[in-house]
Amino acid sequence: MPKVRVAGFGVSLDGFSAGIEQSLNDPLGKRGPEIFQWFFHTKTFRAMHGQEGGSVDVDDEFAHRSMENFGAFILGRNMFGPVRGPWHDNSWKGWWGDNPPYHAPTFVLTHYEREPLVMEGGTTFYFVTGGIEEALRLAKQAAGDKDVKIGGGVSTVRQYLQAGLIDSLHFALAPVALGQGEALFAGLNLPALGFSVTERKATEHATHVVLEKARI
Repeated sequence: MPKVRVAGFGVSLDGFSAGIEQSLNDPLGKRGPEIFQWFFHTKTFRAMHGQEGGSVDVDDEFAHRSMENFGAFILGRNMFGPVRGPWHDNSWKGWWGDNPPYHAPTFVLTHYEREPLVMEGGTTFYFVTGGIEEALRLAKQAAGDKDVKIGGGVSTVRQYLQAGLIDSLHFALAPVALGQGEALFAGLNLPALGFSVTERKATEHATHVVLEKARI
């Protein structure tokens, strides 16, 4: 049965999943890249960016799984880019260039309407103004028998968790304390939401933890 998953989501030791002051120059916020060092060196990450090489190890195993078997993606507005407010023009097409790494229908949560954006490699961005449940309905429809990935950012993941709409979580706990940023777990009770740890593996760069929701 298809799942709604969060996967490959970096978290600092003090619970932050993005740094402060996200901008064009700092898409992950100040110091945000530190929580994704586990990902950047992998073969999976390099292949996503058209590069050769990269490590083939436990980090790469989780990196590969974090992009595997997804038929659709959901992103928050901030995850798509730094543009705020109404879409004054269609010049901003995401952080990823002409060929984004999704290769599937990708639904962007926004308060402002915009026509779908067709990119190279099979990615089409759809801009959804009807809220998280509407985006999930459309994503599940597009994904068919594959999973839907809630790609981020922090606010989007929190909203879907609070609504009880996520089945599986994979966090990569990085050995770094940010001190400030976007807190992922504040006010969330994962056991009360039905989650328990089903897998954990540690590497030099991260401790990978998978939590699954018990299916009734």
